[in-house]
Amino acid sequence: PVFAGMNGSAIENFSCVIYNIFLMNCTWQAGRDAPADTQYFLYWQKSREDNQMECELYIKDENCRNMGCIFQNVSIGIEKAYFLVNGSSKDSLIQFYDEYIDLYKIEILTAPLNVTAHCTRDSAGCIIKWHPPLTSHVEEEKCFQYEINIQNK
Repeated sequence: PVFAGMNGSAIENFSCVIYNIFLMNCTWQAGRDAPADTQYFLYWQKSREDNQMECELYIKDENCRNMGCIFQNVSIGIEKAYFLVNGSSKDSLIQFYDEYIDLYKIEILTAPLNVTAHCTRDSAGCIIKWHPPLTSHVEEEKCFQYEINIQNK
């Protein structure tokens, strides 16, 4: 059965972010009715053509239960990535959790690079220049929008 397992045993509040261009951090909370000995395992698949991979570096809570994962060398593709978290317990079957995520939507971009400001006292005002942030998937500079907040005039 698709939803085999004890109700309330699947993980909750699953969330992933990509940061520093190629690192991905996923976290979750134990199911509210999961037995105390429940251990969770995260698998993900970048695209249909790729193999499913299990987390290699789990984040553990105070009870040594897997509550997150850090992935390295992540690249963002055009397809939605598939995530699956299943669990095991000696007391009962644990429901799985799965989700498809557009990786580009969860990337936290770095700040723009090489920001410079040159101000004059004449009517030209200030010229502010920068380079786009580093990213693993955006190649067109015109894809970025910026907001400048001037604190002191």
